[in-house]
Amino acid sequence: MPRIAGVAAAFPPRSYPQSAITELLGPIITDDPKKLALLKRLHANSKVDRRHLVMPYDWYKDTDLSFTLTNNTFIVAAVDLAEEATVGALAKANLQPTDVDFIVFTSVTGISAPSVDALMALRLGFRSDVKRMPMFGLGCVAGAAGIARVNDYLIGHPGEVGLLISVELCSLTVQRGDDSMGNLVASGLFGDGSAAVVMVGSERATTMPVTGPDVLDTRSRLYPGTREVLGFNPSESGFRIVLTAGVADVIDEHFDSDVVGLLTEHELGVSDVDVWMAHPGGPRVLTSFQAALGLAEGALDVSWASMADKGNMSSASVLHVLAETLAQNKFESGDRGLLFALGPGVCAEIVLVQWPEAAE
Repeated sequence: MPRIAGVAAAFPPRSYPQSAITELLGPIITDDPKKLALLKRLHANSKVDRRHLVMPYDWYKDTDLSFTLTNNTFIVAAVDLAEEATVGALAKANLQPTDVDFIVFTSVTGISAPSVDALMALRLGFRSDVKRMPMFGLGCVAGAAGIARVNDYLIGHPGEVGLLISVELCSLTVQRGDDSMGNLVASGLFGDGSAAVVMVGSERATTMPVTGPDVLDTRSRLYPGTREVLGFNPSESGFRIVLTAGVADVIDEHFDSDVVGLLTEHELGVSDVDVWMAHPGGPRVLTSFQAALGLAEGALDVSWASMADKGNMSSASVLHVLAETLAQNKFESGDRGLLFALGPGVCAEIVLVQWPEAAE
Protein backbone atom coordinates (compact mmCIF):
# COMPACT_ATOMS: atom_id res chain seq x y z
CA MET A 1 0.00 0.00 0.00
CA PRO A 2 1.30 3.50 -0.80
CA ARG A 3 2.05 5.69 2.20
CA ILE A 4 1.64 9.36 2.99
CA ALA A 5 5.17 10.42 3.95
CA GLY A 6 4.95 14.19 4.37
CA VAL A 7 2.33 16.95 4.29
CA ALA A 8 2.85 20.71 4.54
CA ALA A 9 0.73 23.81 3.98
CA ALA A 10 1.81 27.30 2.92
CA PHE A 11 -0.08 30.58 3.07
CA PRO A 12 0.31 34.16 1.85
CA PRO A 13 1.82 36.30 4.63
CA ARG A 14 -1.27 38.53 4.95
CA SER A 15 -4.10 37.31 7.19
CA TYR A 16 -7.13 39.46 8.01
CA PRO A 17 -10.04 39.11 10.43
CA GLN A 18 -13.39 38.28 8.88
CA SER A 19 -14.82 41.67 9.85
CA ALA A 20 -12.13 43.49 7.85
CA ILE A 21 -12.72 41.29 4.79
CA THR A 22 -16.45 41.93 5.06
CA GLU A 23 -15.85 45.68 5.01
CA LEU A 24 -13.51 45.26 2.04
CA LEU A 25 -15.68 43.05 -0.15
CA GLY A 26 -19.14 44.42 0.63
CA PRO A 27 -18.95 47.61 -1.48
CA ILE A 28 -17.09 45.73 -4.24
CA ILE A 29 -19.87 43.18 -4.62
CA THR A 30 -23.03 45.28 -4.21
CA ASP A 31 -24.35 48.80 -3.72
CA ASP A 32 -27.82 47.54 -2.76
CA PRO A 33 -28.32 48.25 0.97
CA LYS A 34 -30.47 45.15 1.45
CA LYS A 35 -27.96 42.90 -0.30
CA LEU A 36 -25.14 44.50 1.69
CA ALA A 37 -26.96 43.78 4.94
CA LEU A 38 -27.48 40.18 3.82
CA LEU A 39 -23.79 39.84 2.94
CA LYS A 40 -22.82 41.03 6.41
CA ARG A 41 -25.14 38.50 8.05
CA LEU A 42 -23.83 35.67 5.89
CA HIS A 43 -20.22 36.58 6.69
CA ALA A 44 -20.97 36.82 10.41
CA ASN A 45 -22.60 33.37 10.41
CA SER A 46 -19.92 31.66 8.33
CA LYS A 47 -17.88 30.39 11.33
CA VAL A 48 -14.81 31.90 9.62
CA ASP A 49 -12.67 34.07 11.90
CA ARG A 50 -9.74 34.92 9.62
CA ARG A 51 -8.57 34.40 6.04
CA HIS A 52 -5.36 34.85 4.10
CA LEU A 53 -5.35 37.14 1.06
CA VAL A 54 -2.61 36.81 -1.52
CA MET A 55 -2.52 40.55 -2.29
CA PRO A 56 -2.47 43.61 0.00
CA TYR A 57 -5.83 44.72 1.37
CA ASP A 58 -6.18 47.89 -0.70
CA TRP A 59 -5.26 46.11 -3.95
CA TYR A 60 -8.72 44.55 -4.06
CA LYS A 61 -10.39 47.98 -4.04
CA ASP A 62 -9.22 48.61 -7.61
CA THR A 63 -12.31 48.51 -9.81
CA ASP A 64 -10.31 47.73 -12.96
CA LEU A 65 -8.94 44.28 -12.13
CA SER A 66 -9.19 42.36 -15.40
CA PHE A 67 -9.05 38.59 -15.68
CA THR A 68 -5.69 39.00 -17.42
CA LEU A 69 -4.29 40.85 -14.41
CA THR A 70 -5.74 38.55 -11.77
CA ASN A 71 -4.65 35.41 -13.61
CA ASN A 72 -1.11 36.71 -14.12
CA THR A 73 -1.07 37.52 -10.42
CA PHE A 74 -2.17 33.96 -9.75
CA ILE A 75 0.69 32.45 -11.75
CA VAL A 76 3.42 34.40 -9.96
CA ALA A 77 2.04 33.83 -6.47
CA ALA A 78 1.08 30.20 -7.11
CA VAL A 79 4.61 29.20 -8.06
CA ASP A 80 5.96 30.77 -4.85
CA LEU A 81 3.39 29.05 -2.64
CA ALA A 82 3.77 25.73 -4.44
CA GLU A 83 7.50 25.89 -3.83
CA GLU A 84 7.07 26.65 -0.12
CA ALA A 85 4.56 23.84 0.43
CA THR A 86 6.61 21.36 -1.60
CA VAL A 87 9.86 22.11 0.23
CA GLY A 88 8.05 21.68 3.53
CA ALA A 89 6.43 18.36 2.59
CA LEU A 90 9.68 16.95 1.18
CA ALA A 91 11.52 17.93 4.36
CA LYS A 92 8.99 16.06 6.49
CA ALA A 93 9.49 12.99 4.28
CA ASN A 94 13.31 13.38 4.38
CA LEU A 95 13.38 13.50 0.58
CA GLN A 96 14.78 15.81 -2.08
CA PRO A 97 13.18 17.21 -5.26
CA THR A 98 15.28 14.78 -7.31
CA ASP A 99 13.59 11.85 -5.52
CA VAL A 100 10.17 12.74 -6.99
CA ASP A 101 8.99 10.64 -9.94
CA PHE A 102 5.40 11.86 -10.41
CA ILE A 103 3.66 15.20 -9.75
CA VAL A 104 -0.05 15.97 -9.65
CA PHE A 105 -0.86 19.68 -9.53
CA THR A 106 -4.36 21.00 -8.93
CA SER A 107 -6.05 24.38 -8.84
CA VAL A 108 -9.37 25.79 -9.93
CA THR A 109 -8.63 29.48 -9.27
CA GLY A 110 -6.14 30.16 -12.06
CA ILE A 111 -4.76 28.73 -15.28
CA SER A 112 -1.28 28.55 -16.74
CA ALA A 113 0.62 26.90 -19.58
CA PRO A 114 3.32 25.89 -18.76
CA SER A 115 1.46 24.75 -15.66
CA VAL A 116 2.49 25.89 -12.20
CA ASP A 117 4.06 22.52 -11.37
CA ALA A 118 6.36 22.79 -14.39
CA LEU A 119 7.47 26.30 -13.43
CA MET A 120 8.09 25.18 -9.85
CA ALA A 121 9.92 21.99 -10.91
CA LEU A 122 12.31 23.99 -13.05
CA ARG A 123 12.98 26.38 -10.18
CA LEU A 124 13.61 23.64 -7.58
CA GLY A 125 15.69 21.37 -9.80
CA PHE A 126 13.42 18.37 -10.20
CA ARG A 127 14.68 15.69 -12.58
CA SER A 128 14.06 16.35 -16.26
CA ASP A 129 12.22 13.01 -16.58
CA VAL A 130 9.69 13.75 -13.81
CA LYS A 131 6.15 12.85 -14.88
CA ARG A 132 3.48 15.52 -14.39
CA MET A 133 -0.32 15.57 -14.44
CA PRO A 134 -1.94 19.01 -13.95
CA MET A 135 -5.64 18.84 -13.00
CA PHE A 136 -8.24 21.59 -13.42
CA GLY A 137 -11.97 21.64 -12.76
CA LEU A 138 -12.28 19.42 -9.69
CA GLY A 139 -12.55 22.34 -7.27
CA CYS A 140 -12.88 21.51 -3.58
CA VAL A 141 -12.74 17.75 -4.14
CA ALA A 142 -9.30 17.89 -5.77
CA GLY A 143 -7.31 17.56 -2.55
CA ALA A 144 -8.86 14.18 -1.81
CA ALA A 145 -8.95 13.24 -5.51
CA GLY A 146 -5.27 14.11 -5.85
CA ILE A 147 -4.31 11.73 -3.05
CA ALA A 148 -6.41 9.02 -4.71
CA ARG A 149 -4.83 9.55 -8.14
CA VAL A 150 -1.26 9.59 -6.77
CA ASN A 151 -2.18 6.44 -4.88
CA ASP A 152 -3.36 4.83 -8.15
CA TYR A 153 -0.03 5.65 -9.76
CA LEU A 154 2.07 4.35 -6.88
CA ILE A 155 0.21 1.04 -6.77
CA GLY A 156 1.64 0.44 -10.23
CA HIS A 157 5.04 1.97 -9.36
CA PRO A 158 5.75 0.74 -5.79
CA GLY A 159 9.37 1.91 -5.75
CA GLU A 160 8.60 5.52 -6.67
CA VAL A 161 7.73 8.84 -5.03
CA GLY A 162 4.63 10.90 -5.84
CA LEU A 163 3.88 14.52 -5.05
CA LEU A 164 0.50 16.28 -4.90
CA ILE A 165 0.45 20.09 -4.95
CA SER A 166 -2.61 22.29 -4.48
CA VAL A 167 -2.67 26.09 -4.79
CA GLU A 168 -5.95 27.97 -4.50
CA LEU A 169 -6.06 31.78 -4.56
CA CYS A 170 -9.78 32.23 -4.19
CA SER A 171 -9.60 35.96 -3.48
CA LEU A 172 -8.52 36.54 -7.09
CA THR A 173 -11.85 35.14 -8.33
CA VAL A 174 -14.16 37.51 -6.40
CA GLN A 175 -16.61 39.00 -8.91
CA ARG A 176 -17.27 42.71 -8.71
CA GLY A 177 -20.90 43.73 -8.98
CA ASP A 178 -22.19 40.16 -8.68
CA ASP A 179 -24.69 40.18 -5.82
CA SER A 180 -26.08 36.71 -6.56
CA MET A 181 -26.67 34.56 -3.51
CA GLY A 182 -23.81 32.27 -4.53
CA ASN A 183 -21.31 35.13 -4.63
CA LEU A 184 -22.60 36.62 -1.38
CA VAL A 185 -22.10 33.30 0.40
CA ALA A 186 -18.77 32.52 -1.27
CA SER A 187 -17.34 35.94 -0.42
CA GLY A 188 -17.65 35.04 3.25
CA LEU A 189 -16.08 31.59 3.02
CA PHE A 190 -13.15 31.29 0.65
CA GLY A 191 -9.51 32.02 1.48
CA ASP A 192 -6.08 31.63 -0.12
CA GLY A 193 -3.60 28.85 0.57
CA SER A 194 -1.51 25.97 -0.68
CA ALA A 195 -0.59 22.46 0.42
CA ALA A 196 1.62 19.59 -0.72
CA VAL A 197 1.55 15.86 0.01
CA VAL A 198 4.47 13.48 -0.55
CA MET A 199 3.53 9.82 -1.01
CA VAL A 200 5.74 6.78 -1.53
CA GLY A 201 5.03 3.38 -3.03
CA SER A 202 4.97 0.28 -0.85
CA GLU A 203 8.51 -0.82 -1.75
CA ARG A 204 9.93 2.66 -1.15
CA ALA A 205 8.06 2.84 2.18
CA THR A 206 10.01 -0.14 3.54
CA THR A 207 13.23 1.88 3.30
CA MET A 208 11.89 4.88 5.24
CA PRO A 209 10.76 5.68 8.79
CA VAL A 210 6.99 5.71 9.29
CA THR A 211 5.82 9.33 9.15
CA GLY A 212 2.21 8.90 8.06
CA PRO A 213 -0.56 6.42 7.26
CA ASP A 214 -0.92 3.91 4.43
CA VAL A 215 -3.72 4.40 1.91
CA LEU A 216 -5.94 1.33 2.20
CA ASP A 217 -8.50 2.23 -0.46
CA THR A 218 -10.27 5.08 -2.24
CA ARG A 219 -13.69 5.65 -3.70
CA SER A 220 -14.96 8.13 -6.31
CA ARG A 221 -18.58 9.13 -6.86
CA LEU A 222 -20.26 11.34 -9.49
CA TYR A 223 -23.89 12.18 -8.70
CA PRO A 224 -26.27 12.53 -11.67
CA GLY A 225 -28.54 15.56 -11.86
CA THR A 226 -26.33 17.83 -9.76
CA ARG A 227 -24.52 19.81 -12.47
CA GLU A 228 -26.01 23.17 -11.45
CA VAL A 229 -25.31 22.76 -7.73
CA LEU A 230 -21.64 23.78 -7.56
CA GLY A 231 -18.94 25.11 -9.88
CA PHE A 232 -17.63 28.06 -11.86
CA ASN A 233 -19.01 29.77 -14.97
CA PRO A 234 -16.12 31.31 -16.96
CA SER A 235 -16.76 34.90 -18.06
CA GLU A 236 -14.90 37.95 -19.34
CA SER A 237 -14.17 38.93 -15.75
CA GLY A 238 -12.98 35.47 -14.70
CA PHE A 239 -14.63 32.65 -12.77
CA ARG A 240 -18.19 33.32 -11.55
CA ILE A 241 -19.08 31.07 -8.64
CA VAL A 242 -22.00 28.66 -8.75
CA LEU A 243 -22.87 27.72 -5.16
CA THR A 244 -26.24 26.51 -3.92
CA ALA A 245 -27.76 24.91 -0.84
CA GLY A 246 -27.98 21.71 -2.89
CA VAL A 247 -24.48 20.68 -1.77
CA ALA A 248 -25.80 19.78 1.66
CA ASP A 249 -28.75 17.99 0.06
CA VAL A 250 -26.33 15.75 -1.87
CA ILE A 251 -24.58 14.86 1.39
CA ASP A 252 -27.87 14.12 3.09
CA GLU A 253 -29.02 11.86 0.26
CA HIS A 254 -25.87 9.99 -0.72
CA PHE A 255 -22.85 10.36 1.49
CA ASP A 256 -23.58 7.90 4.28
CA SER A 257 -24.19 5.01 1.86
CA ASP A 258 -20.95 5.76 -0.02
CA VAL A 259 -18.87 5.82 3.16
CA VAL A 260 -20.57 2.75 4.60
CA GLY A 261 -20.12 0.93 1.29
CA LEU A 262 -16.37 1.56 1.27
CA LEU A 263 -15.97 0.58 4.91
CA THR A 264 -18.06 -2.57 4.48
CA GLU A 265 -15.71 -3.79 1.75
CA HIS A 266 -13.01 -3.82 4.44
CA GLU A 267 -15.27 -5.37 7.08
CA LEU A 268 -15.38 -2.08 8.94
CA GLY A 269 -18.10 0.21 10.22
CA VAL A 270 -18.27 3.91 11.05
CA SER A 271 -17.34 3.13 14.66
CA ASP A 272 -14.06 1.57 13.46
CA VAL A 273 -12.78 4.91 12.12
CA ASP A 274 -10.55 6.68 14.64
CA VAL A 275 -10.04 10.02 12.89
CA TRP A 276 -12.20 11.97 10.45
CA MET A 277 -10.73 14.48 7.98
CA ALA A 278 -13.54 16.36 6.22
CA HIS A 279 -13.20 19.15 3.71
CA PRO A 280 -14.38 22.30 5.55
CA GLY A 281 -16.72 23.48 2.81
CA GLY A 282 -18.82 25.61 5.13
CA PRO A 283 -20.90 25.30 8.32
CA ARG A 284 -23.82 23.59 6.58
CA VAL A 285 -21.47 21.16 4.80
CA LEU A 286 -19.66 20.12 7.99
CA THR A 287 -22.93 19.81 9.89
CA SER A 288 -24.34 17.62 7.11
CA PHE A 289 -21.25 15.39 7.09
CA GLN A 290 -21.52 14.89 10.83
CA ALA A 291 -25.27 14.18 10.75
CA ALA A 292 -25.11 11.87 7.72
CA LEU A 293 -22.47 9.68 9.37
CA GLY A 294 -23.79 9.96 12.92
CA LEU A 295 -20.45 11.20 14.20
CA ALA A 296 -19.80 12.04 17.83
CA GLU A 297 -19.46 15.63 18.95
CA GLY A 298 -15.91 16.82 18.28
CA ALA A 299 -15.17 14.30 15.52
CA LEU A 300 -14.66 17.09 12.98
CA ASP A 301 -12.96 19.60 15.30
CA VAL A 302 -9.85 19.86 13.11
CA SER A 303 -11.99 20.71 10.09
CA TRP A 304 -13.93 23.35 12.03
CA ALA A 305 -10.66 24.87 13.30
CA SER A 306 -9.19 24.95 9.79
CA MET A 307 -12.26 26.74 8.46
CA ALA A 308 -12.22 29.25 11.31
CA ASP A 309 -8.56 30.14 10.85
CA LYS A 310 -8.16 29.86 7.05
CA GLY A 311 -11.62 29.75 5.50
CA ASN A 312 -12.48 27.33 2.71
CA MET A 313 -9.36 27.13 0.51
CA SER A 314 -11.01 24.86 -2.05
CA SER A 315 -8.77 21.85 -2.81
CA ALA A 316 -6.08 22.92 -0.32
CA SER A 317 -8.42 22.83 2.68
CA VAL A 318 -8.72 19.08 3.22
CA LEU A 319 -4.94 18.82 2.80
CA HIS A 320 -4.52 21.45 5.52
CA VAL A 321 -6.83 19.34 7.69
CA LEU A 322 -4.62 16.33 6.92
CA ALA A 323 -1.48 18.28 7.85
CA GLU A 324 -3.01 19.48 11.13
CA THR A 325 -4.20 15.97 11.94
CA LEU A 326 -0.77 14.42 11.35
CA ALA A 327 0.85 17.17 13.44
CA GLN A 328 -1.04 15.88 16.48
CA ASN A 329 1.18 12.77 16.31
CA LYS A 330 -1.15 10.76 18.54
CA PHE A 331 -1.78 7.73 16.37
CA GLU A 332 -1.00 4.08 17.05
CA SER A 333 -0.48 1.16 14.72
CA GLY A 334 -3.82 0.04 13.32
CA ASP A 335 -5.61 3.36 13.77
CA ARG A 336 -7.80 4.21 10.80
CA GLY A 337 -8.77 7.51 9.25
CA LEU A 338 -11.19 8.68 6.59
CA LEU A 339 -10.48 11.75 4.45
CA PHE A 340 -13.17 13.09 2.12
CA ALA A 341 -14.41 16.04 0.09
CA LEU A 342 -17.08 17.10 -2.41
CA GLY A 343 -16.64 19.14 -5.58
CA PRO A 344 -18.32 20.24 -8.80
CA GLY A 345 -20.21 17.54 -10.57
CA VAL A 346 -21.36 17.07 -7.82
CA CYS A 347 -18.71 14.48 -7.05
CA ALA A 348 -17.13 12.95 -3.96
CA GLU A 349 -13.75 11.43 -3.17
CA ILE A 350 -13.19 9.26 -0.10
CA VAL A 351 -9.78 8.02 1.09
CA LEU A 352 -9.40 5.31 3.75
CA VAL A 353 -6.04 5.26 5.56
CA GLN A 354 -4.44 3.19 8.30
CA TRP A 355 -1.36 3.79 10.43
CA PRO A 356 1.20 1.00 10.02
CA GLU A 357 3.57 -0.53 12.51
CA ALA A 358 6.77 1.44 12.96
CA ALA A 359 9.84 -0.23 11.47
CA GLU A 360 12.26 -1.57 14.05
